[in-house]
Parts: sequence; structure tokens; C-alpha cells
Amino acid sequence: MPQLPDGVVRDVVRAPARVLSTPGLDVDPTDPDVVQLAADLLATQAVSPGCVGLAAQQVGVAWRVFSVDVSAHPKTRTCHGAFVLCNAVVVEGSRRERGREGCLSVPDLTGDVKRYRRVVVRGLLPVTGEQVTIATDAFEAVALQHEIDHTDGALFLDRVAGAHALHARQTYL
Repeated sequence: MPQLPDGVVRDVVRAPARVLSTPGLDVDPTDPDVVQLAADLLATQAVSPGCVGLAAQQVGVAWRVFSVDVSAHPKTRTCHGAFVLCNAVVVEGSRRERGREGCLSVPDLTGDVKRYRRVVVRGLLPVTGEQVTIATDAFEAVALQHEIDHTDGALFLDRVAGAHALHARQTYL
């Protein structure tokens, strides 16, 4: 991950804010505004308890940029540390399984969502614009798909099978 400037913590947008259902625009990862957004996403994620990923839509910007860091999550198997991807897409997926998901933008609910447990994702790094391919599994694979959905204007609520698959969020602190 290239060196980013200091990030600024931004407010997280909550559903039903319109930006959350707005597909993001492809970005130039070398654009200074995109680089600053990348730093801000990591800074905002770092101060948000339990947050393992954050998309531009969640801070009010409809761009195809997101951050992920699953290193502290107990369900993590493969981990690439903290990183930001621009214009990312899933190029390959296998082993779809149902799992519980939550989201900072939907703070009161969790939902059962079927996602691939092994994925290959391709995207561009901010600052350099280098294309990277990430092959991962388990929790990091789910986090990447969740954030790519955000950049497509979708929430996990759009992927649950129905009302029976929604649950009130439990707090374990």
C-alpha cells in the first residue's frame, strides 16, 4: 500500500441516505482528491469500533473507492492488512455460503447474506494507480464483496433473502 497523507475522520452516512444507493463513479486513483479520500476512509475506519471496511458512499461520496482491514477480526484467516482499492471488481468467486453481516450505515440490523468464501478481486491502488489482484478467503473475502457492493450502490439489505434473514444487532461489549 503506497504512503497516504494524514487522513481526516469523516461522518458516516446512515441508511436511507440516497448516496448509499448511488453507484460510484470510476476514479483516477492518482487524483489528489481520491488519494485524500483513501486516507480519510482508513482514518474513519480506524476510529470506528468493529469496522472492517468502509466505502466512499458511507462518507457521502459516490465514487468506487473503499478501505478494508480485517486484521483484528477473529474470523479472519487470510489477511492483507489495511488497504484501499479503487474501481475494484470481483473477477472470480467460489464456495458461496450464508453468513451474518452488519454495516456502520445500518447500525441497528444485521442480516444473513450468501457470499463467496473465496474470491479474486482486481483493483487499483491510490497514489500509484498500480493494478493489484487480491486472492483471499473467509472473512476478508466477505468484507471485499460487502465493500464492492457499496461502491455499486447496494447494501447488505439488498442481498438478504427476506425479513426472516434480518436481525436486531446484538452488542457484545
